[in-house]
Amino acid sequence: MAIEASRAAFYADPAGLAALKRGAAAQTPDAIRETARQFESLFTTMMLKSMRQASGGDSLFSSDQQDFYQDMFDQQLSVQLSRGKGLGLADVLVRQLMGAGTAAATPQVAATPDSSASNWPPRSQEEFVRAVMPAARAAAQQLGVDPEVVVAHAALETGWGRSVPTASDGTPSFNLFGIKADPRWNGASVNSMTKEFSAGRMQGQAADFRAYGSPEESVRDYVGFLTSNPRYAGALNTGGDATAFARGLQKAGYATDPDYVAKLTAVAARLKSQLAAPITSGSAG
Repeated sequence: MAIEASRAAFYADPAGLAALKRGAAAQTPDAIRETARQFESLFTTMMLKSMRQASGGDSLFSSDQQDFYQDMFDQQLSVQLSRGKGLGLADVLVRQLMGAGTAAATPQVAATPDSSASNWPPRSQEEFVRAVMPAARAAAQQLGVDPEVVVAHAALETGWGRSVPTASDGTPSFNLFGIKADPRWNGASVNSMTKEFSAGRMQGQAADFRAYGSPEESVRDYVGFLTSNPRYAGALNTGGDATAFARGLQKAGYATDPDYVAKLTAVAARLKSQLAAPITSGSAG
């Protein structure tokens, strides 16, 4: 076994470890992995040293030179033991460090310029479409409809993002599709006023709605809501036919408004027209 003295010393050197910890703070996977390996190597070196001290050694033949080479051997051994899968300690540290990094980075990923709470509601139809369309494209593939149909449905339910259910402190729920928080829902919710068609007219009433951390989360739950309920099968795989999609929803009891099909069809047609001719920034519907 060739002794890589400089590398072994670096692995057992707290100053070198501190430098890698600073690199890990940048949340680069390579730096995090290397930091974890050095933690494991340093731990192994300390463990070997403690074991030798506990054994008492051979005081008769011991010398400073022997102790020097023994330390170098222990450092090299700790490096070798930490390579590959090592002792398993590095893997535990990597999971913890990466988990902490993910938690710290999550708000930056979820809060896009057009969908963060500080920029909600959108100031125009253009902003609403820009905030919802990326998630709508992914949802459309799963639902078998055009992305414009998904965006149109969200636009109808929220007035282009301006009428989402909100918490008592004004925090938006990002509930883009008016899905209520029934007993099957285990997530966050807000109690907000809504309008339901009853006794031949629209009436205001309070209801509990599902709450999400972002429009993207709302769209994902919307897909699960429709695909997990067999009664909505008639709305799925209808392509760009917004009328067929709306009829499938209404037949399944998604909405109580008798004009729901006509309204959703009109919004979808308007959206397709606007996408064909770019929406003006001042358009607010």
